[in-house]
Amino acid sequence: MRKLAPLSIVLVLGCDAPRALDPRVAPVEQAGELVVLTRLSPTTRYVNPTGQYSGMENDLAVMFAKELNVPVRFKDHVPLAGILPKLRHQVAHLAAAGIAASPETRTDFVISSEYQRTQQVVAFNSDGAGPKSILDLTTKSVAVLKGSRAASLLRELRRLFPGLRWTEIESGEVHDVLAKLADGHVDVVVTDGHAVDVARNFFPNVQRAFALGAPEPLVWVFPKNVEPALVERANQFFARLKRDGTLNRLTDQYYGHLHRMETLDIENLIEKIQTVLPKFRAHFQRAEEITGIDWRLLAAIGFQESHWDPLATSSTGVRGLMMLTEDTADYLGVDDRLDAKQSILAGARFFLDLKERISDKVQEPDRTYMALAAYNIGLGHLEDARIQARRLHLNPNLWVDVKKALPMLALPEHYVNLKYGFARGGEAVILTENIRNYYDVLGRFQPPHEPGLQLPASLRSPSSWRRNLPGAWYGVAELPEPKS
Repeated sequence: MRKLAPLSIVLVLGCDAPRALDPRVAPVEQAGELVVLTRLSPTTRYVNPTGQYSGMENDLAVMFAKELNVPVRFKDHVPLAGILPKLRHQVAHLAAAGIAASPETRTDFVISSEYQRTQQVVAFNSDGAGPKSILDLTTKSVAVLKGSRAASLLRELRRLFPGLRWTEIESGEVHDVLAKLADGHVDVVVTDGHAVDVARNFFPNVQRAFALGAPEPLVWVFPKNVEPALVERANQFFARLKRDGTLNRLTDQYYGHLHRMETLDIENLIEKIQTVLPKFRAHFQRAEEITGIDWRLLAAIGFQESHWDPLATSSTGVRGLMMLTEDTADYLGVDDRLDAKQSILAGARFFLDLKERISDKVQEPDRTYMALAAYNIGLGHLEDARIQARRLHLNPNLWVDVKKALPMLALPEHYVNLKYGFARGGEAVILTENIRNYYDVLGRFQPPHEPGLQLPASLRSPSSWRRNLPGAWYGVAELPEPKS
């Protein structure tokens, strides 16, 4: 299978071993900043499709520094094997790098309370037969990232299985190790399960075989002589994020959608990126210039709707590449729904319109996720789901909670008590999570658009061209906040 080289996740890593020139950091209050050791990887810190730093560890460290009322400074060009040695030299206040609470970290460092759990898994290349047990690994070429929990776990297991052998790869990141697996250079990779889940979106032939060991907590790691107050603040920080749902939201943002796509879905998308997308790329990019919506997100919507088929037609009467209803097309001035250029621009404007109409209390990225659901189900039904979420004592402004309420719109005991009645809310959840996956893939394989001319923001706004349509099509003109 042909694979594309990801563009926005290319990581430049150096050995960056501890050196005498690396100064020890003063306590946070004296330093006036929080210095964090991390690594550039899809599960820790990376540059997202919009050119901004993202990732679970990145976001948590930024929020923690804000709570301490100091800026954060990342030391991120550090391979995993160099993180703990650098921390021993006290060149940072903490390490936030997806580190498991292993016996080593518990003995040689001070650790925070857990904020996430992970489990080591055996990954294999599905182009061949996968291992069924640990004994099978004794006949395979096994690779792990040096300094990883997988490496220490294999050392522990070798006491029971003396035939275990593996190669520890020092340069690069787990993404690079999994790339070797996808290319057939090794038989097996042992690594964190969520790293495999992320990698499958661009290496669809990488699959899980089985888990090794029990789930373990991920923690922040501090030098042995850390000020106890800093660790206590971190523990209080994590406790608060658990109480207010922030940890749950972040986990869903980065990992909640990853189990939706099957191998054939990913392979089909990657194939069509190479063969079909070039025909329509300019139309998606022009739609970005007009609406300000990332062209790759618009392309992800189009792929979900029609697999980029401009002649697509459903049994319900929606048609075209962006699968517009006749009312939507009329509203947006589309005279031929089967014209790809018209369909793409109309779909982009419609999506932007939906985003603007959602309550101001819904922030990004939840605002985008809910607009994606509304693209499928309508804004009125989305608001019904937000009302249902509140009735369940969930947060109607968080996608992770609203997606629990959406399937209830198909159940009589719930929809009879909601304004807009029956809806296939479960389908809207699946559509949204699929698009999130497609956007991840497109964001890694396709560069951002650098337009020569963008319309002013005032002209991109739907308020500059919106007309009213019957509530049956659109939902309602102005929707109140959900009330129980």
